Amino acid sequence: MQIDFEPGDYVKNPSNNDWGIGQVQSIIGNKVTVNFENFGKQVINIENIKLEKIDHE
Repeated sequence: MQIDFEPGDYVKNPSNNDWGIGQVQSIIGNKVTVNFENFGKQVINIENIKLEKIDHE
């Protein structure tokens, strides 16, 4: 699986929009640690949950 973002990028979880915008903290293998504004820090397996990269200003 290709990961198209890196630490510092902003993402959202389209299946859980109420989590808000998250910032990628780290990527290790298929596990991405994201700190979401409304849901806190989550470790996400990108094989199971598709994150969408967004522009954030």
